[in-house]
Amino acid sequence: MGHFTMAYVERLPMDTADLPSLGDSRLQKCETSSKRPGPASVSLIVPVYNGGEAFQKCLQSLQAMVPAVAECIVVDDGCSDGSAERARETGARVVSTPRPRSGPALARNLGAQAANSEWLFFVDADCSVHSNALEVVQRTIEAHPGVAALVGSYDTLPTAPNLLSQYKNLAHHLTHQAAREEGFTMWGACGLIRRDVFWQLGGFDENYGRPCIEDIELGYRLAEKGHRIRMCPDLQVTHHKVWRPWGLLRTEVLDRAIPWSELILSRGRMDNALNIDRRARVRVALSGLLPVLALLGMFWWPAWWLLALGTGLLLALDWPLLSQLARLRGVWFALRVIPWHWFSHFYSGVSFALVLFRRAWGGLNESAPATIGDAAPRGLTEPTR
Repeated sequence: MGHFTMAYVERLPMDTADLPSLGDSRLQKCETSSKRPGPASVSLIVPVYNGGEAFQKCLQSLQAMVPAVAECIVVDDGCSDGSAERARETGARVVSTPRPRSGPALARNLGAQAANSEWLFFVDADCSVHSNALEVVQRTIEAHPGVAALVGSYDTLPTAPNLLSQYKNLAHHLTHQAAREEGFTMWGACGLIRRDVFWQLGGFDENYGRPCIEDIELGYRLAEKGHRIRMCPDLQVTHHKVWRPWGLLRTEVLDRAIPWSELILSRGRMDNALNIDRRARVRVALSGLLPVLALLGMFWWPAWWLLALGTGLLLALDWPLLSQLARLRGVWFALRVIPWHWFSHFYSGVSFALVLFRRAWGGLNESAPATIGDAAPRGLTEPTR
């Protein structure tokens, strides 16, 4: 497994005039082909809004990819810090959203409209792609020719040094690395999808007007249509995001837990994968039960025995992750992140409960507005070439 190493390299030509076009041709489904597939044609798409230093590192990593991508498309979502100009200097093709802060769903759709390759490779602006990414992609496609999408992960080298940033990125890495090979969700930070499948589904749902779960929702539609999604452990990116407590809570609750809960309930099922499997549900329940037992212990002493039992059970359920964190960053690091990890279980459970209550209340109140999870996906149409 390769690790990303920052390097300054000569600018690679990425002028789209020199690129082959697929025209109006539709891709043949790999399942019906008996021939060995040739090298995958990949368009890399990066939406950006004031990407700063992290985006500069992202651009440097894209130039260092071997082999190089067929084309690199940067979608300027109203940048005012020169990010779009820096992208043009590297040879990337830059397209712009119709208004600033349109959100990554619309930005990615615009990038996909401009793309010519058979595979669309979506990367976040605060991530550096490992130089061997396309080798990993090609190897995976050849081994699994019927796959419609690939999902990577963060690596073990997040650049932000503070405890919260290290914990969130490493926990994300370990969750994706331990996931079953056949997935049910997409990931916009490091994910690929066949261009024809992407447009059959209508692209990302633009009802999500800010960074949210637009990639997860697309993955649900992929799985519901019978398309195969492959978790790809060797496809990795380095994450440069700095997590702070308030920003983490706002993102994790408002932009992740609540809309994901709405999506799950609107679909009427809960898949047993990633961080919503059965073990995760038990952890969430225990994280809510432990504070209740602690309060109850003030009036009823046997509750302390139940609290000790529940704490031991929660530690046992979290042991696989905590032991891996200890291996990567030491025992003291793993001990310090336990409160944050258990708090993440807790606010995920509270968010789900709030959505359940809101939907129940909406059933009694006919004037209640529909949630995003209930709305029909709104995206762009495939461009005519």
